[in-house]
Amino acid sequence: MMRTIVITPEDIIPGEAAKIHSMLDCGVWRIHIRHPKATTGQLAEIIENIPADMRQRISIHDHFELAVPMGIGGVHLNSRNNQVPAGFEGLVSRSCHSIVELDMHPELDYLFLSPIYDSISKTGYLSHFSPDELAGARLGSRIFALGGVRPRHFAELQQLGFGGAAMLGAAWKPFSLGDFRLQYITPAADSVDELAHGVELALKGGCRWVQLRMKDADESDIVQAAALIGPLCHRYNAVFLLDDHVELVPVVGADGVHVGQNDMPVPDVRRVLGPGYIIGATANTLDDMIAAAVAGADYIGLGPYRFTTTKKNLKPTLGAEGYHSLMTGAKNAGISIPVVAIGGIEPADIAVIAPSGVAGVAISGSIATAPDPTQKTIEFINQLNRYLSCKN
Repeated sequence: MMRTIVITPEDIIPGEAAKIHSMLDCGVWRIHIRHPKATTGQLAEIIENIPADMRQRISIHDHFELAVPMGIGGVHLNSRNNQVPAGFEGLVSRSCHSIVELDMHPELDYLFLSPIYDSISKTGYLSHFSPDELAGARLGSRIFALGGVRPRHFAELQQLGFGGAAMLGAAWKPFSLGDFRLQYITPAADSVDELAHGVELALKGGCRWVQLRMKDADESDIVQAAALIGPLCHRYNAVFLLDDHVELVPVVGADGVHVGQNDMPVPDVRRVLGPGYIIGATANTLDDMIAAAVAGADYIGLGPYRFTTTKKNLKPTLGAEGYHSLMTGAKNAGISIPVVAIGGIEPADIAVIAPSGVAGVAISGSIATAPDPTQKTIEFINQLNRYLSCKN
């Protein structure tokens, strides 16, 4: 298992201490708290709300004077703070931006090398290491990959020789609403080649979110389909999720999973997968939505909008009025995670559904059975661009 480090965003986020606690509880090796604009008091308040027995797994980037008295286990040297505090005996780390730098700090416990991939959190911060350069670098257990790292990269990073992976954007903001707005869910098909062909046609039309849904298939068939569809999604820089099969997500290099109400509960999914993976949850009522949000889902699939033949055991249909009522109730309940509408939706329906406040639509049969699935995808995207605000 690859050791993982999560770095906080620069700005303090609401409920940060609880989220740090949860990530450490899910198996993250270390958390780096990086708040360059925070006061000593603000940083101390976050640390005070993290259990004392977990603080040895925390590293701080600022206000090193807190390290010893608060039992912090690590400090990260940088241009603002380049000296280890007196009396500190924990782990010391630093960031490097070239292969040459890695040999300049033999005394440190571990180093970040970045950016390995194009950054998620910093616009324009692009990778400048080639695979050949990294493969020949003799990286070792002390070197952690940073910059655009997602869980789907872990296997590749291990092969390159990294000792671990550090995530920032993927852990706190696992997807963009631009990707989210149109989701393609694979329908039943006669073969995995047929499934993959349908996915490629949707990707060519501009879809950037694919959920592989094979409810009654054998595990070997799902792995075989994912081996075709996953690389297709990555080629188009699209999100790739599995439906239900949590245990297969890291095996096939998926970005996450969508679970129904009879599947593994969201908190258990997070404990299995850890941070960085996307978790979606199905809902049909306001209580369902609240439960999914409280459980820690990253998004909600709300539906069905109308009757659809692509799903068994269909819940009561919602219609436009149902969406408006439920989305208003969710807003009043303080639910802020994005919601995708699903169930028999056609392009013309978007104008009616969009005012409810949903952030996207999930489509299966309407695209898959269209005479020209690519053109049908374009039609959906044009309607979404017209009626939905997808900025984030």
